[in-house]
Amino acid sequence: MLRFKSLGSGSAGNSTIIEGRCGLTTRRMLVDCGLGIRTLAQRLGEAGLAYPQIDAIFITHEHSDHVGCMAALALRNAIPVWMSRGTYQAIGEPELHGLLRLAEHDSAIDMGAFEALPFAVPHDAREPLHLRFSDGDHRIAVLTDLGHASPKVIPYISDCHALLIEANHDADLLQGGRYPAFLKRRIGGANGHLANSQTAELLTAVNHPKLQRVVAAHLSAENNRPELAQAALAQALGWSDSDIGVALQRSGCEWIQPSH
Repeated sequence: MLRFKSLGSGSAGNSTIIEGRCGLTTRRMLVDCGLGIRTLAQRLGEAGLAYPQIDAIFITHEHSDHVGCMAALALRNAIPVWMSRGTYQAIGEPELHGLLRLAEHDSAIDMGAFEALPFAVPHDAREPLHLRFSDGDHRIAVLTDLGHASPKVIPYISDCHALLIEANHDADLLQGGRYPAFLKRRIGGANGHLANSQTAELLTAVNHPKLQRVVAAHLSAENNRPELAQAALAQALGWSDSDIGVALQRSGCEWIQPSH
């Protein structure tokens, strides 16, 4: 069994819990800690979990909406933390007292009940990595920050049964909005964030009969609307708008578990 739940997604903070079970073994990885430590504890509680049940943390990149309370959480609960060397350097190489684990592109992390495979993405960070998870039967990818649909990313998500994938902005809302020009360029640039239309193109490239669930993530509160993201992604897949989930900033999403 392999499943995930976004605990919150957006520019104010991102965090996702991955859970895998194999026989009597259950393991959980927390991907990013961008929420405050009390908020994160509350969201975990709503998911039926608590900090002592987290077996590992993975930080995708150094931006504050992803790092957040990582150090405090790890040190208080003795949880190992995975991240790239570039990410560790970018956050100032904090002392983690033996809990740091360095992740590398295309080098799998064995979690016991599942495998986590980091892969590089184009984003304006030092060495960003996102993840594909597999328990042998099902595959899930968490892909929340990337500037464009790089062909190098496609092989890592092309055979997944479920995707948590960025749909950050509507291009027209971004260009017509109140953000300053430099920020619009950054968001819409090759190392910024995916527009709904770009996510739709990526989904068209990786769509296959066994893809069951897609959840749009990291939606901009200023430059997107859930219904716009759902419509664009659904059209690309030939699904109904209601088939596309949305990870919200205040509530994340429900548990998503691919079926056989």
